[in-house]
Amino acid sequence: MNRASLEKRPEEVAAMFDDVAPKYDVVNDVLSLGQTHRWRRIVVDAVGAVKGQKVLDLAAGTGTSSEPYADNGVYVVACDFSLGMLRVGKRRRPDIDFIAGDATDLPFADNSFDASTISFGLRNVHRPQQALAEMLRVTKPGGKLVIAEFSQPTVPLWRTMYTEYLMRALPAIATKVSSNPTAYVYLAESIRAWPDQDSLAAWLTAAGWENVAYRNLNGGIVAVHRATKPLDQTDAAPVQDGPRRRSTRAAN
Repeated sequence: MNRASLEKRPEEVAAMFDDVAPKYDVVNDVLSLGQTHRWRRIVVDAVGAVKGQKVLDLAAGTGTSSEPYADNGVYVVACDFSLGMLRVGKRRRPDIDFIAGDATDLPFADNSFDASTISFGLRNVHRPQQALAEMLRVTKPGGKLVIAEFSQPTVPLWRTMYTEYLMRALPAIATKVSSNPTAYVYLAESIRAWPDQDSLAAWLTAAGWENVAYRNLNGGIVAVHRATKPLDQTDAAPVQDGPRRRSTRAAN
């Protein structure tokens, strides 16, 4: 996969992440200049889960985004469509439930989680708007949604500099530190093709979420979106009917 668009082939994207799984977290830290740790803390704080609650961490990959919840006594389910990522995570954190699942057809019952979250994974979903509706379905009424995703810098000069980094510097760095630099060309292109903050906020509202808001980080390079599931679901957007996929736990 050399070009990114909003029409992704799930099997190709999953295979790409399988391939980069062993070094994925290290490479991300290098490419983000260490900012991933700060971004994760902000997401965890926005979710605000407490001991005894249940959190869905979608597109969890190797589970680095799930660990803070588990460490605080929150029951977290790390869900991803890349078995390679899940296996790496399960070896490191056998105490966390790693579940293989498709974001557009989640293998969980309605109203299962106190909060749902997805960090830097929504843009890799084949049908991101359907994923927003699925997260609405599995979240309890009144529950939270928190999304961290790369977005559009708000200052034109900063946007130009960032785009140059994405398309020039990032692939060059990835060539030095990753076994699959082509995957990071795709990731850079997927960031550039992704809608801006207001567009994603509109998707959330259309999916049936309420109290939609977002916070820009690093000048808009990243945006953290927040929303809640209405207590009265009569106004919520319908989810496509069909059989739910059975949960698949990652192999050790």
